[in-house]
Amino acid sequence: MRPLVVVGDALLDTDVEGGATRLCPEAPVPVVDVEGEWVRPGGAGLAAILLATHATPGVRIVTALGDDGTGRRLAALLADDVEVLRLPLRGETVRKTRIRASGQPVARLDSGEGRAADAPLPDRVVRAIHDAGAVLVSDYGRGVAAHPGMRRLLAEAASRVPVVWDPHPRGAAPVPGSTLVTPNEREALAIAAAVEGCSGAADAAMALRRHWRCRTAAVTVGARGAVLATEDGTTLTVPVPDNATLTGQRLDTCGAGDRFATAAVTALVEGAGAADAVATAVESASRFVAAGGASALSRRADDHGATDGGQERFSPGSSVGCFDLAESVRRRGGRLVATGGCFDLLHAGHVSLLRHARSLGDALVVCLNSDESVRRLKGPGRPVVTAADRARLLSELSSVDGVVVFEESSPSTVLERLRPDVWVKGGDYTGSELPEAEVVRRHGGEVVLVPTVEGYSTTRLLQEAGR
Repeated sequence: MRPLVVVGDALLDTDVEGGATRLCPEAPVPVVDVEGEWVRPGGAGLAAILLATHATPGVRIVTALGDDGTGRRLAALLADDVEVLRLPLRGETVRKTRIRASGQPVARLDSGEGRAADAPLPDRVVRAIHDAGAVLVSDYGRGVAAHPGMRRLLAEAASRVPVVWDPHPRGAAPVPGSTLVTPNEREALAIAAAVEGCSGAADAAMALRRHWRCRTAAVTVGARGAVLATEDGTTLTVPVPDNATLTGQRLDTCGAGDRFATAAVTALVEGAGAADAVATAVESASRFVAAGGASALSRRADDHGATDGGQERFSPGSSVGCFDLAESVRRRGGRLVATGGCFDLLHAGHVSLLRHARSLGDALVVCLNSDESVRRLKGPGRPVVTAADRARLLSELSSVDGVVVFEESSPSTVLERLRPDVWVKGGDYTGSELPEAEVVRRHGGEVVLVPTVEGYSTTRLLQEAGR
């Protein structure tokens, strides 16, 4: 598969979290007692990280970064997961800081007014666009998508590979021929009203498809899903599916549009039509928000770019830490579910278990036995599939929000840190057979046994295959 390329404006997102129990004596504003600070790539940087998490390895990002502290930190965060192709930035790298008290936003502080410099594009950037299997343009109005040379490259790319364009009110118009443009409802109505004086998401989608001369346009409408304007001149409403209902409290929608766009471009690359790609994107964005939104990808600011030592987390091609995800779910009052096992030769029984487990809460983390752990439990001929590939397959399932690999025979050590609200195992176990049950209950969680699907087990599959 050819590399997927994100083109756009990256910035640094910071969340300052704390509690607020009193007002400032000088003014009627809350005093936030800071408990921690988390950082993550934002803008096109967030889109690139999400694409690397849910697509095959080899994602590249073309973005402008300044040679300042914020730019260097952002470059280091990105480089853990994607190949960074830097363009020069005129001014300081943008940083957005959210102040949050008890999970609720209190204020946002923006700094840096940098814009992409109008300089010749480096040869490696030109080659990256030419070699791309698809391009996602994540425009945050800072000049990368408006660069004349970049626009020529993107217009040429749109004639041969999927180009998904996530626009910005202050950004450049999508290049003609873009496969799918994905404005949110507020953006779409504002632009469409100026163009044709229409109102309503469906009318806006149609107007923008004509105005931008793109193949399709999908206007995202929050918890209602999306409205798609198709190539044949009709509109289609794509609702949030029942199995992706948002059940958590104080949901953080930051990054939902980026997740929508990355899911859409991934589906298009895999051969889906526009309607199916948008349906996939709606469900993926809904699950993303339910699992904590962009804050689930954050790292503590005092980790200097590391997350939990790097050994215990595992999400292929991603910097998303399962322990960070667990903390994020707890911060917003959500319900964390975990399950565990070898998951060697993923089969229908596994999928049923995972889907059932995910329905019990707002995020699901899979605790996965390492290769050595599987050998101790199953014998020298196992596993058939390596831990890296097993984790990658699990991460591709819509029911799974994170995968953490453990070396021991029991996941008890991992569960001490995850502290899930629900621990799920197949109905062929009993509570007394689970050494980790005591850990789960000690932290206030419950153990749930779900029915298994008759006739499915990895051991049986291998026996029938003659192994």
